[in-house]
Formats: sequence, C-alpha cells, structure tokens
Amino acid sequence: MKKLFACIILILSFSIAHSQKPRARDLGIPFTGTTGDFNAITDVLGVEVGYSTIISGNGKNVIGEGPVRTGVTAIFPRGKAKKFSPVYANWYSLNGNGEMTGTTWVTESGFLETPIMITNTNSVGVVRDAVLKWYVDTDWYKGENWWYTYPVVAETYDGFLNDIYGFHVKEKHVLEAIGNSKSGMIEEGNVGGGTGMMCLGYKGGTGTSSRVLKMGKLTYTVGALVQSNFGAKRNLSIAGVPIGQELKDTLNYVFNAPPTSRRQEGDGSIIVVIATDAPLLPHQLKRIAQRVPLGIGIVGGRGSNGSGDIFIAFSTANEKAFNRDDLATVETFPNDQLMPLFEATVQSVEEAVINAMVAAETMEGINGNKAYALPHDLTIDILKKYNRM
Repeated sequence: MKKLFACIILILSFSIAHSQKPRARDLGIPFTGTTGDFNAITDVLGVEVGYSTIISGNGKNVIGEGPVRTGVTAIFPRGKAKKFSPVYANWYSLNGNGEMTGTTWVTESGFLETPIMITNTNSVGVVRDAVLKWYVDTDWYKGENWWYTYPVVAETYDGFLNDIYGFHVKEKHVLEAIGNSKSGMIEEGNVGGGTGMMCLGYKGGTGTSSRVLKMGKLTYTVGALVQSNFGAKRNLSIAGVPIGQELKDTLNYVFNAPPTSRRQEGDGSIIVVIATDAPLLPHQLKRIAQRVPLGIGIVGGRGSNGSGDIFIAFSTANEKAFNRDDLATVETFPNDQLMPLFEATVQSVEEAVINAMVAAETMEGINGNKAYALPHDLTIDILKKYNRM
C-alpha cells in the first residue's frame, strides 16, 4: 500500500509539474546552486502559498469599473492549519517608497505572528482588515479572550495596468487567497498580488525559487518568493548577459499616459519573502534579509527613488520558541557558518525574479497600456550568442 501511495504521489507531482508554465531552467538559463523538489519557497517544510487573481475588463479606464488587473498573495510560514504559531523573523528595506505593515513589532519582538499578505498599493488596508476578521472567525488565537496583532501586509504598485483607484480587492479575495494556500508546486507570473506588475521593462509578477544546502550531516533549505515590479529595461541582466541592452528596441511597453505623468523608467517596487528551516535567531534573519538586494542587483535592480524594495525573512525552526509564560530552549546557527545561507538567499532571489518574468504573459490593461512578456526565443538566442547556454 505504501508503494502504491508513493507511486500516486509521484504521478501527481509529475502531472502538476508538466501543467505549469515554463520556468527559467526549462529554457536552459543557467543558475548556481541546487534547488528543492519544487524549486519554490514551499520547499521549506510547512510553508503554504495561496493566490486570488482578479482580471476583468478592457479599454479605457473608468475608476471603479476597470479594467482590473490585480490580486492577493498569502504566505503561511507553518501552514494555515497550525493557526497561531509564531516564527522568528526580521526585515530590511533597501528603498522605502513602499509599505509592509506590522514590521515594527517584528523587529521589537523578534517574531512573525501572522501570515504575510501581498497586494497592490491601495489595497493594503482592506487586506489587513480582512485578515483580522479571519482571525476572529477562525479562532486564530486558539481561545484567547484578549489579544492584539499586527498583520503583515506588503504592496507593489500596479497602476500601470490596473484601475488601482477603483479599489477592486475585497474581503472575499483575501479569503480566497487564504483558502487556496497550499504546499508543493505553486503558480508564477500573472497571479495573485503580482497579476498587474511589470519588471525590468517586461511583464513581471510573482516568482519563486529555492536552494538546498548540505552542511555536514544536516540539510537546510532556503526559499524565496518575490512580487517583482521594479527596474529599468536597460539594466536587465540574465546569467551575466546584458539582455536589456540587446533587446532595447524590442517589445517596449506601451504607456498611454498624460504628459504630466511623473513615472520614471525604473520606478516600481519589489517585495521579497525568504523562508528557511535553518535555526536562525532574529538578528541573523536580519542579516539574511540584508543579502536580498544582492540577488536583485544581479538581475538589474538599482533601488530607484520611486521603488519600494522591502524584504522579510523567517525561520520555521525552533517551533516552541514562542512562549508567553515559561523559559524556552532554542537552537541557533553559528554566525561563522552563515555564508552558505547568504549565498543561497542571493541565488534564490535572482532565480525567483527571472522565473516571474519567464512565466508572465503579455498583458494589456487600462487605456491600452501593455506590458510585453519577456521573449523566450530571443532571450535564448542572446544567451547562446554569449555562450551562456
């Protein structure tokens, strides 16, 4: 029976994998490091991700009616079934023209007590309120009659394609993302909070990747999930190749904006969530989060003035660390041994961004604005030209 069950799981995994959109490695793009089974943040045991994707309408933007190109992403560090199960965490901002709520308490307490939600800039409030109501409805705090919490909700701006001032994200979409949260293979590209996002001159969105590290007798996993909406096309680099320069006259986005628009090339944002099962304390997770910009820089991010580049890292180890009453005994990783985790963070962020772009499809939004998908064939040809395939 066990062998039969294992075969069924393998068949299902194979089927799911082959129903996914192409990923960067499917195109032959080379990356450093060994991935987990799903090459996703969900390779860290317990982590679940869910989406609500909202797409409707075409043509001229009518505020409140659309077109709509937006959504919500939910990340549960230990899965939603565990309810209140805090993890050690910390965060870092490369450029603060953006928002991630609840981070002051993460720094102060050292714990992330909530799921991480990601949406568009103007929907942070409704997502935060919906999460609070979900806590009440599901008894997230397990019968405690007095509690307070600060939901972590991050954002990037999708007003290039989406009727962002129409406030189309509702409570039902937050609940959908939460309800859809799962482990295993997850979607990328035009999904969830990343639905209407652009990246480095092309269509961006949601991407993920992971790295598995064998350190002595132990094995650890680092996973990244990104909501990519940043960067100028001229800086796009893949596998060390100046793809943006090579494609500077190819598939440039269409932006039907008034002359008074203040949008500058490179404006945007990126939210990055890093998960690991390595036993790291909050100050060490701050160090992990501080390495995220290195991965973004490899692909062409520059932390522009108009960008909200905000990152959070958590560890699923030390499950019994949070305790309101008693002393807790925890394990901690030696600082002298952190370098492989730093490298894994940089590598997984780099690949997650490119995965988001490879999976994303061309999208037309408000007023005929259009973000083109990264052209796979041309990208492969350029990589071959530079002997990087």
